[in-house]
Order: sequence, then structure tokens, then C-alpha cells
Amino acid sequence: MYAVGHVAPSREADLWTAVLYAGPGAALSHVTAAHWRDLADFPGPVIHVSTPRSCTSLPATIIHRRRAGPARQMVDGMPITTVAQTVLDVAASTPDLVLVRKLLSEIEFQTGTLNVDRVRVICGRGPRGSVRLNQALDSYDPRLAHANGRLDLGFYVFCEQRQCKGIPLPELNVSIGGITVDAYFRAYALVVELDGDDNHRTPAQRRRDRRKELILRGHEIEVVRYDWVLVEHEPVLVERDLRAQG
Repeated sequence: MYAVGHVAPSREADLWTAVLYAGPGAALSHVTAAHWRDLADFPGPVIHVSTPRSCTSLPATIIHRRRAGPARQMVDGMPITTVAQTVLDVAASTPDLVLVRKLLSEIEFQTGTLNVDRVRVICGRGPRGSVRLNQALDSYDPRLAHANGRLDLGFYVFCEQRQCKGIPLPELNVSIGGITVDAYFRAYALVVELDGDDNHRTPAQRRRDRRKELILRGHEIEVVRYDWVLVEHEPVLVERDLRAQG
């Protein structure tokens, strides 16, 4: 008797393949480590591995050589860099300050605390990424942990930048009458729904949206909808509309 077929590759198998390729002492690092720890929403297009060995990166795997070897921990059976090193690596590899701020907020959300001063001491001011990490610590906001994806993050930062113009910060992804909403301005009894292309296109999705609006209006809450094109490319219109709602 013979078995026919194959076992489909898994994400964990791909990660182990990358770690084993990098040799003894290797560990997942950068955004790959952050995603494995559930600190990042997306794993990124390639796998990042740090190692004390000298070896060549592959098309789907970027190798980062560290002569002393990375400080690492076993998390759910996988060797990954420590939290402090992971945050520093992410800060060094992305120009996106909001992503680093989100990473810090996720640490507090998962652990219950984030000692900002301790993070500054551990990461110092000399290593790559330390400048951006310290900028993120300067503007640290634990509420970013509630952002669900880049659209939520972008809108929260949009509001942050306009606090001086009277726009308050919203609560993100809170439940009202059993309905989870994207952004809630409690003082204004106003909900902002942020429409991405993937979840608001089909007739069924549009009916779901209308039903949510009816339920929220039953709680005397007004609902407005923006997509990322409006927030990014028509900020004056969005700002004017938000201020009119308040």
C-alpha cells in the first residue's frame, strides 16, 4: 500500500527552514519575530533571521549577521530575538514611526506594562534604530494597540495631528450595543467607519454596513464613513466634516 500526495508547507515549516539554514545560534528577528510574538499584524513579505554565521540571504529570507550572535528566547517552540532586540531591529528597518509606536503599544497590551525608561536604557542611543525607537517612545500611546490594521492607525494619527484644531482622539474598535466600530468619538456620540476595499464591496457587505448603522442610530449615535483615499488625499474635507459633526 502506498500513500499518494504531499503535505502542504506551513508557515512554521518555512520559518524553521530559514532558521536551520542560518545555522547554530540563529533566531527569527525584525518584523518576523514581532509577528511570531503577535506584536505585529503582518509578517512582512520575507523572513528575517539573525545569526552569528556568515551566510548569504535567499530570495525569501534576509540574513542579518551579528558577530556576537543574537540574544534569543524560545517562544512557542521557535527561537526568536528578545523583545528589546526585536523592537530595535524593527525600528532600524522601517521608516514608519507609527509602526514602531504600534509595536510598543502591543507590548503593553500583552504584558500589562511598558517601562519606557527601561526600554531606553536597554536599547541605548548608539545602535541602529535607536534614534527612531526613542522618537517612538517620545510619542508612545498605549491606545494604538486597539488599532486593527493600517487604516485604523492612519486615521488615529490623522486625528493626533489635528488635536490643536479641536479634533479629539477617538476610541478604536470598541463595542456599542454589540456592534464593534472602527472609531468612536464618545463626547460627540459619533462613530467613524473606515471602509477598506476588501470588506465593503459586495451587496451582502453593504447590507451588513447599513444594518450596523441602523442599530447605532437606535442608540442615538451618528455614523459617518471615510475610506483611505479621502483620509490620505482629501484631508481638508475630512477635517471639515469631523469638525462639523462635533
